[in-house]
Amino acid sequence: MNREQELTHLFRQEGLTPAVADLFRRIVYDWYVPQRRELPWRETFDPYAILVSEIMLQQTQVERVREKYATFLAEFPDLRALAAAPLERVLAAWQGLGYNRRAVNLKRCAEAVVASLGGEVPADPNELVRLPGIGTYTSRAVVVFAFNTPLPFIETNIRSVYIHHFFADQSGIHDRDLMPLIEQTLDRDNPREWYYALMDYGSHLKRLHGNPSRRSSHHTRQTPFKGSNREVRSRILRAVLENPGISRDALEKAVGASSEIVGKNLEQLAAEGFIVSRGPGYRIL
Repeated sequence: MNREQELTHLFRQEGLTPAVADLFRRIVYDWYVPQRRELPWRETFDPYAILVSEIMLQQTQVERVREKYATFLAEFPDLRALAAAPLERVLAAWQGLGYNRRAVNLKRCAEAVVASLGGEVPADPNELVRLPGIGTYTSRAVVVFAFNTPLPFIETNIRSVYIHHFFADQSGIHDRDLMPLIEQTLDRDNPREWYYALMDYGSHLKRLHGNPSRRSSHHTRQTPFKGSNREVRSRILRAVLENPGISRDALEKAVGASSEIVGKNLEQLAAEGFIVSRGPGYRIL
């Protein structure tokens, strides 16, 4: 019986005892220590830099974020610089990451922190979660990684680890079933490194076992970007960034979509605070 089999056997027989939790942590750390990914946001405790990385990593692959992270921080080295920057400049720096709404929310978050919180990212997740674009996961992840505070949270790779080891023969697993296990197995002495270990190990399990998170009740497949409305929005924004004041006719030609589709997206982008119509053309707000 190997250690994984032992863990499964003990958990089924005894539940999550301290001994079972300790065995689980040893399995994760023993895999992680020689395999640890070297990522730039793991080398800092700067709350702003960690916030930027967490927003970038939402629905975007690690390697793409790695490429953009340093250049974004070089252009906007702190919250005050980001808050003061024109949205047009922020969106231009964000190009290539997709989901441009995240860039707008990140800038609005910086503006709120500078205006109301003295320019310092709060160490309290209950304060962070009230900021634009910050959900429960992001608020807790930032506090854990920036301040090494032991808080339970879940994301897709972490979900894969717990489903693989504790729900091997089940499907339709809800996060409420996982969160008590995450809290009870948390390495409270070094939660920052523990979550890095879980994330790397979970990524490994996905490659090895075909993504255990598919058995989660929260699992959804991301729709392809090619041919989607997200692609239309991205083309519109890129055209406006590259040609401030671009006309509606020129936009339709640049985007390659019907007048109706372009019109609906222009209305939505204006309502979301991306663009504004000035005279005959469009500009970033």
